[in-house]
Amino acid sequence: MKEEIRNPLPPEERKKIAVLVSGGVDSAVVVDTLYHQGHDLHLFYIRIGMDDGRGDCSADEDIEICTLLAARYGLPLEIIPLHDEYWDHVMDYTLKTVAKGLTPHPDMMCNKIIKFGYFEERRGHEFDKTATGHYASIKERDGKLYLATAADPVKDQTDFLAQISYDQLSHLMFPLGDLPKSEVRRLAQEANLPNAKRKDSQGICFLGKINYNDFLKRHLGERPGAVIEIETGRKIGEHRGFWFYTIGQRKGLGLSGGPWFVVRKNVRDNVIYVSNGFDTRKQYGRIITLEEMHWITENPFERPDAPDKIGITFKTRHTPDFTKGIISHLNDAGSYVIESEEDVQGIAPGQFAIVYTEDSELCLGSGMISLPRKKKRIKRHLPDGENSTLPKE
Repeated sequence: MKEEIRNPLPPEERKKIAVLVSGGVDSAVVVDTLYHQGHDLHLFYIRIGMDDGRGDCSADEDIEICTLLAARYGLPLEIIPLHDEYWDHVMDYTLKTVAKGLTPHPDMMCNKIIKFGYFEERRGHEFDKTATGHYASIKERDGKLYLATAADPVKDQTDFLAQISYDQLSHLMFPLGDLPKSEVRRLAQEANLPNAKRKDSQGICFLGKINYNDFLKRHLGERPGAVIEIETGRKIGEHRGFWFYTIGQRKGLGLSGGPWFVVRKNVRDNVIYVSNGFDTRKQYGRIITLEEMHWITENPFERPDAPDKIGITFKTRHTPDFTKGIISHLNDAGSYVIESEEDVQGIAPGQFAIVYTEDSELCLGSGMISLPRKKKRIKRHLPDGENSTLPKE
């Protein structure tokens, strides 16, 4: 029996909304909230299979829950297959980035290309809005919309959304932006939703149950290489292939006498350099160079009164903490530099720095971290055991 609407909005405020559901508790609470506001909802589940084209058992479970959810509210549910688009773009980008020795951000590309790209082209554009269970919000300033942080700083997902376009942002709704995760759980249990106690998914976008290292091994294989202590040039172990490691990584190195951190990678010779903290300058930095900078709403440096440097806060990884700094425009080619007020650990080329306003309320955009422009020389461990020097990578 279809559930009765409790708190409908005035008819003129109701919209036709596409809701992306995943089988998780967050998107289910979005459905419950918007349904009781009287909106015209259509539910969509984006289905992605494994890389060999086979189905995913977890997707079957997700679809079963989404089907129960749709039936409860008397709503249509449509399965949107975007398998080829996902593997041709998101995972191809991921593997190519890793193979270059860089650190990819597949979740960011998944949102930009799949959820708010191909889905919008396929079905989303037919609706007034597309709603998701992301922890983010949208604020208006001076007649323009901005991606804004969520009320729950731990669950905030603006860093995963920082590559979307202004047109994409303008078509989105984030109904959970003002709610802490604990309240979302409470609402789910109060509404007796079928997934109220289901655990949050972890891992790669759409492929949460796949082990990331197993995924890399299947596609890139293994290639033993040397682990070198960067301060001494001494070989202290071996690794399975540089693509399994990222700058700043601490776990999974299999080295004694640590903690050890990955501080550099030599892709050409398949060597990773580590430090155990005796020289913390090898692990930290304050200058971050960005390429391919993407501004969501506007480029602040294109304003008529724009200064040479702008105060910001930023993140270089998924964390509730922001770091203060200033950003400046290097040249017309789109390069920018962030000067941090404090040391930043594990600056990983290929990853993204997410740029926010000084009060950390608005997400302005993101840029890909590039290799340092100045090259120093460090010792290289050659396969035959000899040492030589090469430019710092």
